[in-house]
Amino acid sequence: MPTLHDIDALLARYQAMADAARANDWDTLAALEREAAELRAACIARAGSAAADAQERAALAEGMQRILALDAEIRSHAEPFLTAVRKLLSDGVRDRAVRAAYGALEP
Repeated sequence: MPTLHDIDALLARYQAMADAARANDWDTLAALEREAAELRAACIARAGSAAADAQERAALAEGMQRILALDAEIRSHAEPFLTAVRKLLSDGVRDRAVRAAYGALEP
């Protein structure tokens, strides 16, 4: 079970990720996501640790809900960018396929 310290560390990463997503700073967002993934892996590795009392479980649940809300916000900023990148990449593939099929002159 993650500790309050774990949740606080994850919340800090997710808040920074949300800030980066709002600013369209995708390189920073990717770096922060890697850090968050390492923190999540560490939490999973400690999954068998001692159980928390009711008050701590409530605080953990609240922290996890805040993380999920930040994750949804991050996705709302990232999805349009990812869609644009997918379109750009597929247009390039299609252009090369047409040039290869019809022997078009290079631009």
